[in-house]
Amino acid sequence: MSRLEYSSKDIQGFEQRYRARFINSLGGYKSLSLIGTRSRAGNTNLAVFNSFFHIGANPPLFGFIVRPDSVERHTLSNILETSIFTVNHVREEFYVAAHQTSARYEGNVSEFGAVGLTEEFKPGYYAPFVAESEVKIGAAFRQRIDIAQNGTVMILAEIKYVSIPEASLEEDGYIDLEAAGTVTCSGLDSYHRTERIGRLTYAKPETMPQLIKKPGIE
Repeated sequence: MSRLEYSSKDIQGFEQRYRARFINSLGGYKSLSLIGTRSRAGNTNLAVFNSFFHIGANPPLFGFIVRPDSVERHTLSNILETSIFTVNHVREEFYVAAHQTSARYEGNVSEFGAVGLTEEFKPGYYAPFVAESEVKIGAAFRQRIDIAQNGTVMILAEIKYVSIPEASLEEDGYIDLEAAGTVTCSGLDSYHRTERIGRLTYAKPETMPQLIKKPGIE
C-alpha cells in the first residue's frame, strides 16, 4: 500500500480548514458527548464535545477541552458561573441533532429546542440532562487550566451523579457502551458505530492477557 509522508513544514502549509480536519483525524476515535449547562439567568445550553478524557477514579475526575474563548463560549461561561453541568452520551438516533449543536446560536437560544432534543431536569440538579441519552453524568467544576500554546481551556471536573441502563452494567463494574447505544466520532464530522473485539484480563509481566468474554457472547 502506498504511503504519504508529511513534515512539520508541509502540515503548516495546509489550508486552515484542511489542516484542522487532518490533525483532528490523527488522534483516532474519540469520546462523543453532549454537555448540558444552564446560565444563572436560566437559559439552557447544549454543545457537542469530542475531548472527554478520564483522569482518575478516586475521586472520579475527568477533563475536556474548550476551544479558544476569543468568541463567546456559552458552555464555558455557564460552567464558570454555576459550577454544574451534565455530560450525555450520543446515540445513533440523534447524532445529527448532536452535530447541529455545534452551530453558533445566540446566547438566548437553547440548542435543546433548536435541534429537537429534550431537556431533563433531576431534583436538586441545576443543569439539564438530555432525555434521549442513555448514559448521563452529572458533574461539578473543579479547575480551569488555560493552555498558553493555543489559547484553549482545559476544564477539570468531578463526577457527582451517573445514570445508565441496568442491562449495560456488568458484574465487575464494566459499562458496556455498545449495549447503551453510545456512538463515537473521528475528526470533526465523522460518526461511527462500534463493535467490540474483546475484553482482556489485567496485564501482568509473567503471562499474556486472556479474553474475558468473546465478542457477541453474553
